[in-house]
Amino acid sequence: MNQNTQKKNVRKAPVAPKKAESKWAPGMPFQTINYILMLAGIAVLFVGYLLLAGGGSDDPTQFSDAIFNTRRLRVAPITLVIGFVIELFAIMYRPCARCAKKEDGEETPENQNN
Repeated sequence: MNQNTQKKNVRKAPVAPKKAESKWAPGMPFQTINYILMLAGIAVLFVGYLLLAGGGSDDPTQFSDAIFNTRRLRVAPITLVIGFVIELFAIMYRPCARCAKKEDGEETPENQNN
C-alpha cells in the first residue's frame, strides 16, 4: 500500500504544447500561395521570351537591324531576370505560422477576446 500512495503523489513532467500545424497535405512541399507565385513567374518568363523572339529576316542574304532594338537587348532580358527572381522567391517562400492561422480562421493570442 505504501508504494501505491507514493505513485499517486508523483507529479508528471509538464508537456510542451504542440506547434501549430499548417493545413497542407502531408508530403506536399508547397502551399497554395507558392503555386500561385510559381504560375505568375512562369507567365512573366513567357512574356520575356515573347519579347525576345523575332527580329529575323525572311531573306537569308539580307541583314535585319531589328535584332538590335531596345526591346530585344534591354526589355526582354530584364523581364526574364524578373521572372526568374519570382520563381526563386516562389520556391523559397514559406508563410509564417501566424499568417497561416489567420487564413484558417483559428484564433491567435493577438485576436482572442477574453
